[in-house]
Amino acid sequence: MGTPVQDPVKPRRRRRWPRRLGITALVVLGLVLVSTVANLLLEQQERATLVPYGERVAVNGGSLNVVRSGASPNGTAQGGSDGVASTGGQGQPIILLSGLGTAAPGLDFAPLMRELKGFDVIVVEGFGYGYSDMEASARTNEHISNELHEVLAKLQVRQPYVLAGHSIAGFYLLDYANRYRSEVSAVVGIDVSIPKPGDQPVAEPQPGINWAKLLATLGVVRVVAALAPGLVDPDSKAYTDEELQRMRTMTVWNVGNPAVADETARIANNAAALRGVSYPDDLPVLAFIADEKNDRTATKTAAAENLLKNVTRHLVLPLEGGHYLHWTQAQRMAEEIQRFVESAG
Repeated sequence: MGTPVQDPVKPRRRRRWPRRLGITALVVLGLVLVSTVANLLLEQQERATLVPYGERVAVNGGSLNVVRSGASPNGTAQGGSDGVASTGGQGQPIILLSGLGTAAPGLDFAPLMRELKGFDVIVVEGFGYGYSDMEASARTNEHISNELHEVLAKLQVRQPYVLAGHSIAGFYLLDYANRYRSEVSAVVGIDVSIPKPGDQPVAEPQPGINWAKLLATLGVVRVVAALAPGLVDPDSKAYTDEELQRMRTMTVWNVGNPAVADETARIANNAAALRGVSYPDDLPVLAFIADEKNDRTATKTAAAENLLKNVTRHLVLPLEGGHYLHWTQAQRMAEEIQRFVESAG
């Protein structure tokens, strides 16, 4: 019998798979590099074309951006150059602080700013937000409160002022009101986060992969914002087309930046630092609750009432709408804020 003849085709076919995988990997790598470079070039072009809004104020080794009533989102706010005091309007000052990761607070609050006509409205964009610096010291309650205080002092904001904030800013409202009670006339919370009671220790955040920043760098966020703008746009008709486009662009720029990444990692630590802390008894507090027609409304309302049970003058007010109440309820909120501040003296 002769020696069996092996099929020469089979080994050749087996050798094709590694080659195909290698070619596929090279194609994917090439696409990733093209997307990354294109994203970088587009961002450079956008930053060179779009005129920054607001006024940058030097603080704690960096600069925070501030938008003040009377300022156009297409130009500079009152005051002008870095660190120069701004006189602002003649009304009662009200300071607005955004929720976690809001790409452009100075635009996000635009509907509410337009309705707060009798106030000197000041939106302070923290580190990692809007046109502020994207890197900062540890995002603890103390650092964030002290930075805000320094900004308001440099702007020579008339005291006492109303302090208002959305979502995670609830931590900073509570911390700030206890550190600088004499400078605050009232507090307004917009569906704010409330520290939960407990006594369990919380570990310090550990460094990890910043996936959001990686996706933004690779251009994935830009593609999503372009193909599905509804995923990043406010669910509201209260914005101009120009405001919406600017917010999309700034979302692409600011997603996953180091300051917000650190702030996100410290949520549990900042909550733990406020366990047992309440507002001063004599400080008026208005708490808007987003009524989304589910069981969470009652839970949030009860938590707010419990936090404010020692406060002599407080009002917990549910309003129909989503978490970002200022997107859809700006007029009603402005009316309630005006009424509450006036009655509080």
